Amino acid sequence: MSETTGASYAAAGVDIEAGDRAVELMKEWVKKTQRPEVLGGLGGFAGLFDASALKRFERPLLASATDGVGTKVDIARQLGVYDTIGHDLVAMVMDDIVVCGAEPLFMTDYICVGKVHPERVAAIVKGIAEGCVLAGCALVGGETAEHPGLLGPDDFDVAGAGTGAVEADRLLGPDRIRTGDTVIAMAASGLHSNGYSLVRHVLLNQAGLSLDARIEELGRTLGEELLEPTKIYSLDCLALTRTTEVHAFSHVTGGGLAANLARVIPDDLHAIVDRSTWTPAPIFDLVGRTGQVERLELEKTLNMGVGMIAIVPEESTDVALATLADRGVEAWVAGEITDRGDHATGAALVGDYSA
Repeated sequence: MSETTGASYAAAGVDIEAGDRAVELMKEWVKKTQRPEVLGGLGGFAGLFDASALKRFERPLLASATDGVGTKVDIARQLGVYDTIGHDLVAMVMDDIVVCGAEPLFMTDYICVGKVHPERVAAIVKGIAEGCVLAGCALVGGETAEHPGLLGPDDFDVAGAGTGAVEADRLLGPDRIRTGDTVIAMAASGLHSNGYSLVRHVLLNQAGLSLDARIEELGRTLGEELLEPTKIYSLDCLALTRTTEVHAFSHVTGGGLAANLARVIPDDLHAIVDRSTWTPAPIFDLVGRTGQVERLELEKTLNMGVGMIAIVPEESTDVALATLADRGVEAWVAGEITDRGDHATGAALVGDYSA
């Protein structure tokens, strides 16, 4: 009589041993993110954070956010570079949390792959852990899921969720903004993690450029430019709140500068941002020129060189700029807050970019 072999999880494409190996490889990186409030280690069913730490707040408000990195992950896949995409993930989550003035506390991640390559997964987590260190938060746990048949063997995606806390009477936002406030722009490190569907369509599909091609105006290869990690502003923003009065922040992500700035402007006021106060990096002109993309479309899709906005009282401007300069953050006065008047939107860009 012949013996038959029944179906198995491994035969279906899920390698549990590879998953266990990935967990072992990532432990050293997760450990680097630990804060005193974190209890237990990696491998439990839930990450634990000692909430008694919130006793230092009089009335703590919890802030939470979740996000991913979008189609930028496909650039990482094509180049086989996996240890930077985690910076992007942390920035997308924790820089949203700090907008209200909250201190980032902890984060969890979700990595979905077609096939678990332990070293690859560990490299992704390494980037997330490094990003958490830059944001001042702990990486308390996560999930790696293997989806054979739905994703190709080299395909992957990442997502994350984070939590922060802010004192209720220090909550930042529209209620604090006043006429005459200064709009301070903080420079982006590049495209960050938004608009990559447009960027990939224009540069890779339409123009047929190679990721390995050196682009003279960029001073490096196209792939290196497109994988430049998103700037993480969390600790810089918190430093501002400690050194001077801040009324609001705006994280410039999908939708562009004007749309994101409008989200924190009260109905009766208007933010005017002068394009002539900065020169967008060459990558923005390359996308616009190559794809014949109209300026308004570019500004609705990409950050155009500004990754974070701080709105401060006019008298706080010099201290705010000095604080950011001391921290190595390129920043400048980009505009002001005025009465709404006949303006149809809460924020607008005026003038032409500096050459």
